[in-house]
Amino acid sequence: MTRVLQAMAGAEYGGAEAFFVRLALAMHKAGVEQRLIIRDNHARAETLRKGGLAPAELPFGGRFDFRTRAGFRREIHQFKPDVVLTWMNRASHFCPRGDFVHVGRLGGYYDLKYYAGCDHLIGNTQDIVDYVVRNGWSADRAHYLPNFVSEDRAPPQDRMAYYTPENSPLILALGRLHENKGFDVLLKALSQVPEAYLWIAGDGPLRAETEGLASKLGVKPRVRFLGWREDVAALFASADLFVCPSRHEPLGNVVLEAWAQGLPVVAADSLGPGTLIEQDRNGVLAPVDDPVALGKAMRRVLSNQALAERIADGGRRTFEERFTETAIVAQYKAFFERITGRCAASPES
Repeated sequence: MTRVLQAMAGAEYGGAEAFFVRLALAMHKAGVEQRLIIRDNHARAETLRKGGLAPAELPFGGRFDFRTRAGFRREIHQFKPDVVLTWMNRASHFCPRGDFVHVGRLGGYYDLKYYAGCDHLIGNTQDIVDYVVRNGWSADRAHYLPNFVSEDRAPPQDRMAYYTPENSPLILALGRLHENKGFDVLLKALSQVPEAYLWIAGDGPLRAETEGLASKLGVKPRVRFLGWREDVAALFASADLFVCPSRHEPLGNVVLEAWAQGLPVVAADSLGPGTLIEQDRNGVLAPVDDPVALGKAMRRVLSNQALAERIADGGRRTFEERFTETAIVAQYKAFFERITGRCAASPES
């Protein structure tokens, strides 16, 4: 059995951070022998401990953070992994060299200088893998391994707890309140769907600006800013439609989550959702940065029950065929077995 050490130096919240936890717990259930290193984070560590894992917590600070460098080396020396899987830039940069296969995982178009010490790279979309190859990595060292999302269901959240009428259409959106996520476009589109309410679950640097825009557009009475939430299954169960308005979305985990929960999806045609969604089969796409088209797509799905059911069913089928926990964990295990013992040279500059 391949011994895997995973290192994540991520932020408090985020899609990659959430998937790291899901993958670690899923591989533990599948019998993979693991050691975990994370940036100091009590909540993340507690979640992993409850799942049967005991992560080492390190600061992952700046260039003079010798404690992390020493701690990383100590964990590797004690565990003697076959594979070290580092998530994103900082953990990949801190990883020492050693007698193991070093794999870096990318969830975006990161600066590859941080991955010079890696033997292989994983991208969670084929386009990220293509980006890696275009930047000098050989194709046999750049690998596509997609994400999976939780299938756990929950009873719906009480709408009236958020002053949302039971008989009004309810739209749900998830994500960091950042320019890339296009929540400004969604609010403008909402003004064209006057009967609908919107729940936004997420937080970020543009929260005050986004709330101000909702007021300026006159839609704030129908918008609820829920903050970062862990009970997303209950939110999905409460909603009638999921919308992903992102300008930039390499994969679209939120689309997978909505599919897993059986909710119809409308999305901006950014890279990830545009690759995942087949128009009117498992979702409805609208052009990026086009609030008029997005509003039209939202109205179309909310007013056509047959269409809503068809794309929800199609999304669930796509999820079951390609993005379940069982399927993705099997791919990771096969990948680790395939690369174990093989160390390639560094990429060409």
